[in-house]
Amino acid sequence: MSLSIGDVAKQADIAASAIRYYEAEGLIPRAERVNGRRVYDPEIVGRLAIIHLAKSAGFTIGEVRQLLNGFARRTPPGRRWHAMAAAKLVELDDRIREAKRMKRILLATTRCECPTFDDCSRAMKQ
Repeated sequence: MSLSIGDVAKQADIAASAIRYYEAEGLIPRAERVNGRRVYDPEIVGRLAIIHLAKSAGFTIGEVRQLLNGFARRTPPGRRWHAMAAAKLVELDDRIREAKRMKRILLATTRCECPTFDDCSRAMKQ
């Protein structure tokens, strides 16, 4: 049994254009063509669910490609997730620290009562 791109899109709850994009990016295998139309094996829906999960975790398209295709063929999914998640967690911790730093600056600026930016710049130097 094969599925049309519309059937896959409906089952995976994504746009057909996203499926074409993932195919172009090498995240899913190139679809066979029947009478010029893409047809997919039903297993593609599971692959799209993995892509969605990885994107929801903050992985970029390049990172998703690495997760799916960047390991030795025999590397089990658990080891792939572990390696990729460990790196993403470090990145996320850095982003959280940066967001907290930005928040402190923004909170400080809400207390600003300087009449001019020159006064602000002098206050920052103190």
